[in-house]
Amino acid sequence: MSTTITIRGLDPVDKSWLRLQARQDNVSMEEFVRRLIREKREKTARRPKPSEAFKRHFGPDRGIELDLDRRYGSPPLTFADSGDSES
Repeated sequence: MSTTITIRGLDPVDKSWLRLQARQDNVSMEEFVRRLIREKREKTARRPKPSEAFKRHFGPDRGIELDLDRRYGSPPLTFADSGDSES
């Protein structure tokens, strides 16, 4: 499947940079841009989700136990594992 994109208003300095980088890699500008897009997509896919970072820093094996403040009469919050869902 062939997809075409057109980039209008590209800064001449950016175009020169693309041309130079493509030439250094011995590929066309088109192939160089494909590689840039693929590289960015793969890097983004490997980026941890905020929930994973939170769990890594504050998960069940980290942190401290706090005394519950019972003066408000509300039951303490509990959090279900990510596999459980309550509606």
